Amino acid sequence: MMEQLEKAILAGGCFWCMVKPFTEWDGIHSVVSGYMGGSIENPTYEQVKEGNSGHLEVVEITFDPAVYPYEDLLALYWPQIDPTDAGGQFQDRGHSYTTAIFYTNEQQRLAAEKSKNELAASGRFTKPIVTVIRPAETFYLAEDYHQDFYKKEQAAYEEDRAQSGRDEFIQANWEDHK
Repeated sequence: MMEQLEKAILAGGCFWCMVKPFTEWDGIHSVVSGYMGGSIENPTYEQVKEGNSGHLEVVEITFDPAVYPYEDLLALYWPQIDPTDAGGQFQDRGHSYTTAIFYTNEQQRLAAEKSKNELAASGRFTKPIVTVIRPAETFYLAEDYHQDFYKKEQAAYEEDRAQSGRDEFIQANWEDHK
C-alpha cells in the first residue's frame, strides 16, 4: 500500500522556530521554510521581512496522515505560538510574522476551524484567538540558508530563540505541552 502524503502549511512567526518542533515525529517526511499569502512572485526574505509583500513566513510540512494525523499537527502547532497576538509573534513584529493556518483541502479547513474553536472555548486565553484560517496559495521556498537553520546555525538559532520570549510564553501558557 502506498503512502498518501499531504502538506500542511502553518505560519507561526519566525519560521526558524517553527521547523524543529515538527521534525521529530514519525510520519513527518519534511519540514521546509518558505513564504505564502502575498502578492509578489518568488519573494526574497528581505521583501517578506519588510512587510510589503503580503507574505507570511510559513513552514510546509509533508506528512503521512495515516501515521501522524493532521489533527495532531494542529495540536502541536497551537503551543508553538501566541494565538492572541495579531501584530506578529514575540520579538518579531509585523504582518509577515503573524499566525495562520493555510489549508489544502476541505478536511483540513474543517479540522482547523474545529481546533481553533476548541482552543477559544477552552478558557486558556482571555483574549480572542486571532490566528486566521485561509486557503493555501502558492508556496515559495525560502532561501537555502533558512532551511534547517536550527541545525546549520545552532548557536545563532539558540541565541535568537532565547531573546525572542517564545519559550517563556510557551512555558507560562502551554506548560502541559512541553
